[in-house]
Order: sequence, then C-alpha cells, then structure tokens
Amino acid sequence: MPLEAPTRPRTWRRTALVVLAVAAFTVATCIPAIGGVELDFAAIAKNWRFGAEKIGQLMQPDWTFLPRTLQPMLETLQMALVAAVASAIVSVPLTLWAARPTNPNGITRRLVRGVINVIRAVPDLVYATVLVAVIGVGALPGVITLFLFNLGIVVKLVSEAIDSADHAYLEAGRAAGGTQTQLNRVTARPQSMPLYANQWLYALELNVRVSAILGIVGAGGIGRLLDERRGFYAYDDVGLVILEILVVVIVIEVFSNLLRRRLV
Repeated sequence: MPLEAPTRPRTWRRTALVVLAVAAFTVATCIPAIGGVELDFAAIAKNWRFGAEKIGQLMQPDWTFLPRTLQPMLETLQMALVAAVASAIVSVPLTLWAARPTNPNGITRRLVRGVINVIRAVPDLVYATVLVAVIGVGALPGVITLFLFNLGIVVKLVSEAIDSADHAYLEAGRAAGGTQTQLNRVTARPQSMPLYANQWLYALELNVRVSAILGIVGAGGIGRLLDERRGFYAYDDVGLVILEILVVVIVIEVFSNLLRRRLV
C-alpha cells in the first residue's frame, strides 16, 4: 500500500483572524477619541510643499563647505573608536558574569544583568544631555555615552548567545576539576571571541550614526556642526553633512564586513 502524506491542516481562517485583529488594533491606536495617538494627515497634505522645498535644498549640497566638515568628522570617528575599544575591554568580564553557563552564581549574575538592563533602558540622548550639563560641551560626554550604549548592546547580545549555546566543554572541564574562573579563561572566553568580534564591529558601525545625533545636544562630533547649520537654515550644508555621514558609514560597514569574514 503506497504511503501518503497527511493532509495539511487548513489554517487560513486562523491566519485571517490574526491579521484582522492586528489591523483593527493598529487602526484603534490612531483614533484619539479612544486614547490613540493623533495623526494629522491633513497637515501633511496641506504642508507637503514646504517639505518638498527643504528636500530640494538638501539634494543640492554645497561642496565648498566640505573642508569645514573634516575636523568634526574626524572627531566623530575618534569618539566612535575610543568608545568601541573601551566597551570591548569592559564587556568581556561583564558578559561572562551575566551568562548562566559562565556564572552559576545567581546573585551576581542577576546583579550584572540588572545593571546592564538599567544602562540599556536609558536612551543615549538622555545620557548625552545629562553628561553635557555635568561635564560641559565637547567630545567627552559623547565618548561616555557611546561607551554605555555599546556596553549595553554587547553584554546583552553576547550573554544571551552564550546562554543558548551548547557548552559541553565546560562540563568536561568541571569533570576534570577546573574552577569556574579557569574554565572561563581557558575555554569559554576563547570560544566566545567570534561572538564578541561580531558585536564589537556592529557597535563601531552604530557609533558613527549615533554620534551624529548626540552632537545635537552638544556632545561633540559632526552632530554639532549639523545642528549649527540646521539652526541657520543652511540646508545645502546640512545635505552635504548628511551625505558625508552616509559615505563614512558605508565605508566602515564594508571594512567591518571584511574583518567579520576573517574573524567570525
């Protein structure tokens, strides 16, 4: 008797109900009368000419302004690199303390995870605003903000990856009488280095983009120049700065992908 594959159950009704429920909930969130957000599409239709005019100015960058952007962009790259390197150094022990296989002590593990969650919960723009008020305008508030931003990302993602991986080598090391510190140093850390490298490169890419926003509140870098030209309504200069940031981010991404293929 030939074998037949079982009939695939029909789930289109359930899928349709889920799609309708999501669509209804989305529409409900846009109705102010029941507590939803107010989306004024009429204002967009009324004022679209102003937006089109600004976009037209952004699409005509003033290339004579380029020399003035080089020093702020260099400062942005320096901030991104310093913060990425500092967070890379600090993230290694914190990640090992935050993961269950490398830290069986529940108290210290929850403490480290709690601190990291608090760091991640505060937006980077809030960090930059507070640090500028405390330290002053310049690159240092931006570096500290990027350091905290990177630390939260790397520790969170790498520790979760360590938690979900198979760690037979740790069990073998414990059976051989090794302490947790020895196992982390000799086995867990080397095994996790590709994960670290991947996230460190990702953090470096993010730093250039984020630093452009941090400069708006005075945290140094190209963002300060971007905010200055926007304040003078010099959208041709703003368009040049945006284009320069885009080119730098693409170049960094290309190099990081090349390094990632070699390291990961």
